[in-house]
Amino acid sequence: MAKELPACPVETTLMLISDRWKVLILRDLMDGTRRFGQLKKSIGAVSQKVLTANLREMEADGLLSRKVYPEVPPRVEYTLTETGYSLKPVLDAMTEWGTGYQSKHV
Repeated sequence: MAKELPACPVETTLMLISDRWKVLILRDLMDGTRRFGQLKKSIGAVSQKVLTANLREMEADGLLSRKVYPEVPPRVEYTLTETGYSLKPVLDAMTEWGTGYQSKHV
C-alpha cells in the first residue's frame, strides 16, 4: 500500500528527508555505495538503532537500495536509487546556503 503524500510538494520533500540523519545519509551516498559501518563512522553521533531505522525508512521510500551478501559475517551495502540521486540539487542548495550562512556567522 502506497504512502499517502501531502498536497504540498515542499511538505512531501520534508516528509522524506526531514530527519537530520537522512540528509547526512544522502550526503554520504551521493559519492557512491557504502557499507553500514562506513555510514555509521562518517555520520558520527548516530546510534546503530537509529541509523538502521532511517536506512529502512529510506529504502521503503525508494531513496536507496540495500544489498545483502551471503557471507559470514553478512556484508550489507547501501546505494542511492535514481530517486535518491535526484535529491542532489536539493543537497547542493543546502550546502551552498549553509556555506554562506557560516561565512556570515562565524
